Amino acid sequence: MVTMTSPTPDTDGHTVSADVGALVVDRRNGKVGVVMGHMGLYVQLRPPRGGREWNVPPEDVRPPTPTEELSAKVAVANRRWGR
Repeated sequence: MVTMTSPTPDTDGHTVSADVGALVVDRRNGKVGVVMGHMGLYVQLRPPRGGREWNVPPEDVRPPTPTEELSAKVAVANRRWGR
């Protein structure tokens, strides 16, 4: 397993945290994911509500918008309450 030690800048020059546990968005499909780890050249993401991980090149992750972040947090809370 390879761990990224430096944050990855996105195409707009913003720094994207690819630390384990960070909430990010896959630019290729718009899906929000939680960083679960790093495998080779890829960042491994998992949906916030749980599910199957997928691999994303580090240059294809970006920080979530406030709306995307809130939506992901609400989805996790709803799952806890069985909704």
